[in-house]
Amino acid sequence: MMKTLLRRLSPLLILLLFTAGAALLMTTKEAPEQKAEAMPLPIVDVIKVEQQTVSLNLPSYGVVIPQNKTQLVTEVQGRMLSISAQFVAGGIVKKGDQLAQIEPSDYEADLMQAEATLAQATAALNEELARGEVAKIEFKGYDKGLPPELGLRIPQLKKEQANVKYAQAALARAQRNLERTVIRAPFDGIIKARNVDLGQYVSKGANLGELYDTRIAEIRLPLTNDDLAYLESVDNPDTEVTLTASLAGKQNTWVGTIIRSEGVIDADNRMVYLVAEIKDPYLRAHKTAGSLPLKYGSFVNAVIKGRTVNGIVKLPRHVVRNEQVALINDKNMVEMRHVNVVRSDLEHVFIKDSLQTGERVAITHTNNMANGQLVKVLGEAALPTEQPKETLPEPSLTARGAQ
Repeated sequence: MMKTLLRRLSPLLILLLFTAGAALLMTTKEAPEQKAEAMPLPIVDVIKVEQQTVSLNLPSYGVVIPQNKTQLVTEVQGRMLSISAQFVAGGIVKKGDQLAQIEPSDYEADLMQAEATLAQATAALNEELARGEVAKIEFKGYDKGLPPELGLRIPQLKKEQANVKYAQAALARAQRNLERTVIRAPFDGIIKARNVDLGQYVSKGANLGELYDTRIAEIRLPLTNDDLAYLESVDNPDTEVTLTASLAGKQNTWVGTIIRSEGVIDADNRMVYLVAEIKDPYLRAHKTAGSLPLKYGSFVNAVIKGRTVNGIVKLPRHVVRNEQVALINDKNMVEMRHVNVVRSDLEHVFIKDSLQTGERVAITHTNNMANGQLVKVLGEAALPTEQPKETLPEPSLTARGAQ
């Protein structure tokens, strides 16, 4: 009976034994050592600040146009007798070159008629002068006072003198009209367009074509009203400007001068326009190897030389965010600093009175960079960080009493 009871209770006794052992192990186990998880330091690249003296140049843009251009208009009428080979779109001409000629025969006849009229008037004047001398002799013994002007033929003489002047004026007009049958270039230039053909009848005042002056080119350069503060002089902005444009597959550069300001704010875009001048844009007077002409109609980018300012720090544009930069101190900790941006362009910002020479500025983008954050500088060994000291448990009251 007893053996049967033990056999039946043995599984329960074994279960109770293992339960007691597990409880004993759980109460006597040691807590695992707690180690702080090492967070990786963000790696940043830096540049050292250097104050320098720079010219705060002003970027702009514009289209090249001629300083002078003219419509070639006829002053006489007639049929086109000849047209020069240079009188085509793109033709290069010099001052005084013959571009076209109108049939001159009618004007040659007018000139001959004017010459004949002048000869008749001159002969009549000479005849009247002779009659006047005869009249003076006849009135030499006149004893009734002064001889009358009519008797001395003075009015007749004045009439013939006026006729001579009228004939001279008519002759001069006929000569000018004959000269105007030849259309000549008024200055060195390039033909923009031709509006007449050989044999065509043109009336007085007809537009024969358009001529652009190649001696001086101009470019209107827009600036904001605030940009004018960076010029040496607003009223007389006589300064250098560098123009660049892509021609023949490469970048070309020309140097010009700002000659004036238009002096008004454009109502459409609220910009102020400066006018740059380029002499000899087509290189007709001086041509150097490798240089290309600055053609009219070209779109150019311009850099206008601005005021020279001391103590300027030049940084890449992406470094400054919300007028703040991230400085890295000698402990490799981040310091966010507000900076005074006085000028910016497409690639750089110019800062004054905010950074000192030798300070390090982070140029690497890091998210959520904040004051006091520890970083690792690219190319430098990480600085050792202070680990928190382990605190020993205070002795219990019982232990103190045992001492």
